[in-house]
Amino acid sequence: MSATQFNQERLLQILLAPLISEKATMLAERSNQIIFVVAPDATKPEIKAAVEMLFKVRVTGVQVANAKGKSKRFGRTMGRRSDVRKAFISLEAGQEINFAEGVA
Repeated sequence: MSATQFNQERLLQILLAPLISEKATMLAERSNQIIFVVAPDATKPEIKAAVEMLFKVRVTGVQVANAKGKSKRFGRTMGRRSDVRKAFISLEAGQEINFAEGVA
């Protein structure tokens, strides 16, 4: 499926943030994969179309993981962090997404 088959406004709301960590950086260097935090109801074809539309790259595969939120104490009360849906995006060889382009 291509980006033209999905609603343009919906695709802009799918990707919430890139996940930048040590593990994500190692994965990017070793396997040419990028990790994004995505909307909880996002599907794999929607995620693929959103990445291809926004970053103008070719995506070969999408894997999705749902991470449950931890229970934490906030003073006297117990609270719970939000659940997070992560998408592992595999890019074609030679393709890359550089998040530090505009940083001076």
